[in-house]
Amino acid sequence: MKFLAVILGLAVIMSAEESTSAQKKILSKLKGRHRTGLPSDGYDDSLNVPGQKWGVHDPERPEPWVVAPGAKVGDAPSDAIVLFDGTDLSAWQKANGDDAEWKVGEGFMEVTPTGSIQTREAFGSCQLHVEFATPAEVKGKSQGRGNSGVMIMGIYEIQVLDSYNNRTYSDGQAGAVYGQYPPLVNVARAPGEWQSFDIIFEAPEYDGDEVVKPGYFTVMHNGVIIHNRVESLGRVAHKDPPVYAPHPEKLPLTLQDHGNPTRFRNIWIRPLTGYDSDE
Repeated sequence: MKFLAVILGLAVIMSAEESTSAQKKILSKLKGRHRTGLPSDGYDDSLNVPGQKWGVHDPERPEPWVVAPGAKVGDAPSDAIVLFDGTDLSAWQKANGDDAEWKVGEGFMEVTPTGSIQTREAFGSCQLHVEFATPAEVKGKSQGRGNSGVMIMGIYEIQVLDSYNNRTYSDGQAGAVYGQYPPLVNVARAPGEWQSFDIIFEAPEYDGDEVVKPGYFTVMHNGVIIHNRVESLGRVAHKDPPVYAPHPEKLPLTLQDHGNPTRFRNIWIRPLTGYDSDE
């Protein structure tokens, strides 16, 4: 299934024109933001910040957008793209473009044996919030308990697993960058309890076939840092070393069907691009 997830991620290959169109569509959804419009303050006689065109405390430097935070921790901010609000799977599809067929319950979706699902839109560097619950009824052990995965770009995986009193290989437990880094600590909740991942992903950059900037992960599991800007070593792989291979700047996000009825809710994403735009 790990190899299948890679294939799913590669199933959507966009041309440069399609990628630009998708980016414009994403930016059009950066709703709920504004600038105060208040007069700026600062100094117009200071030297530039090293490597920047702006002087220190430059009053001409553009004001950051104002974005309303969620009402409580975990709620989507006003500029987020909500991928699942507990009601339907309209933002999701199968790799072949058919509608997603996972079960939708009261505020959650649940993995069914119909295959992994991916977003209809493509993303690159992002902030992602995902909540999940492994099955309350414990069956199996090691990788057989609540196994799924959050596949950024369909390629780079943060592991979903029941790691509460359940030993498996360390780089495959809950919160691991699969096959690359174990989490710094195990903060898994008990089976059936809702948990959260907050993921900051910096997408790799390529010059032709050469990686000029690797990808990076910062991850919080249940509010605890488990990865502090660790360098991605490449595509996810099962039992094989990770390697980089060129891919489009943006690809769909994938949630993995690994044969366990894991549940998900409250999924939202913020592309980490476009905030220097005046539009």
